[in-house]
Amino acid sequence: MSKSFGAMSVAQLSVLIQGGAADPVDVAESVFDAIANYADKAVFTMLLEDRAMEEARASSERLRQGRSLGLLDGIPIAWKDLFDIEGRTTTAGSSVLARDAPAERDAAVVALLRNAGMIAIGCTNMSEFAFSGLGINPHYGTPVNPRSADRPRIPGGSSSGAGVAVAAGLVPVAMGTDTGGSVRIPAALNGIVGYKATRGRHAMDGVYPLAKSLDSLGPLCRTVKDAVWIDAAMRGLTAPEVAERPLLGLELLVPENIVFDGAEPDVIAAFEAALERLQSAGVHVARAVIPAFDEIFDLMTRYGPLVTAEAFALHRERLAGPDADRMDHRVVMRTRLGSRTSLADYLAILAARGRLIADVERLVGDRLIAFPTVAHVAPPIGPLEQDDDLFFATNNKTLRNTALGNFLDWCGVSIPCGTGASGMPVGLLLSATARRDEALLGVALAAEPVVRGDFS
Repeated sequence: MSKSFGAMSVAQLSVLIQGGAADPVDVAESVFDAIANYADKAVFTMLLEDRAMEEARASSERLRQGRSLGLLDGIPIAWKDLFDIEGRTTTAGSSVLARDAPAERDAAVVALLRNAGMIAIGCTNMSEFAFSGLGINPHYGTPVNPRSADRPRIPGGSSSGAGVAVAAGLVPVAMGTDTGGSVRIPAALNGIVGYKATRGRHAMDGVYPLAKSLDSLGPLCRTVKDAVWIDAAMRGLTAPEVAERPLLGLELLVPENIVFDGAEPDVIAAFEAALERLQSAGVHVARAVIPAFDEIFDLMTRYGPLVTAEAFALHRERLAGPDADRMDHRVVMRTRLGSRTSLADYLAILAARGRLIADVERLVGDRLIAFPTVAHVAPPIGPLEQDDDLFFATNNKTLRNTALGNFLDWCGVSIPCGTGASGMPVGLLLSATARRDEALLGVALAAEPVVRGDFS
């Protein structure tokens, strides 16, 4: 077989399993063998071999008896270490939670995908408490971007291990969370697909939070079709309802402010080349200033970021006690900044947020929005670990484009669109306003081969 099972798309592997050419037990064993032989041991915080093999055997038996649960039966999946797995402690990428009691039940979406027949392979590494877009973790190690050819580069965060597990061909899909870009950033930097759903589309029960007014979920996978299939199962559907939408006559809005500031020339070139391919396919591209983008950053300057205020409220007692000394000092520093946001400031942010969401929805209408997922390719890990000022500056720039969508409650799909410096991947982010996930995914299905061009 030319590809390992873990290196296949969900759809490719599903064809083999449903057609009897691959047995779920063999698939699971192959995935664990690939993980064991993979040199980077920082991708997973724990493997779930006993559970996975039990699930694989059950899937195999169902298929032999003609009782398949559907397209996802027997498909392996990895879970970011924010999702409760029954009998296992959820660490959220932090050593301070490692002594907590094990979860009594699976998170809601874990249970839904288990009920769809998926096989839980393990828990993937992440930025501590999901509070960084870089993916650096001093406790469990930093997974290395598998696209790095010259020197170790960041995987992107906070869903770092999820992005690497898929990009390295270890699993066909991994689940992430996205509060400021934590699905879309690792997808872009590793050259895979990442879908961030509208906040509230998927159940959050049993998912360790960062900022509840911003937190959302989504898969990292190889294709948009894979994301569509996983999204359906996450909502308890037996089959996807999203239909491919034609590109001819589609209107895309490209913002002229904020998202290209300081962007690497090769990133801009890859993005613009993808836009040209889309236009050749019949897409109409308009460019305009989105005033809300500037206002969002003015709000952050005046009151502090919404995510930081909510993260501080969540971790306030922890930061005042001995646990703070056991945390990544950069996470501690950034979280403590939230103490500067008063209740009045927080309420002012929420009021302004509601107004800006309405303003942007009137401006955008039914159009989709397109811009580079990240303004740069994955930088080297070493300098970021050694220089806190560089770490924070790079983290802010890495999160900048994607965080706009979280603040405005958008849904988004990052699709690989080419390469930049050192041959590292570049992502094109397609976004839509809140609760337009079906329209977004339908367009993304049609746009993906055009956006990718020659990228593989």
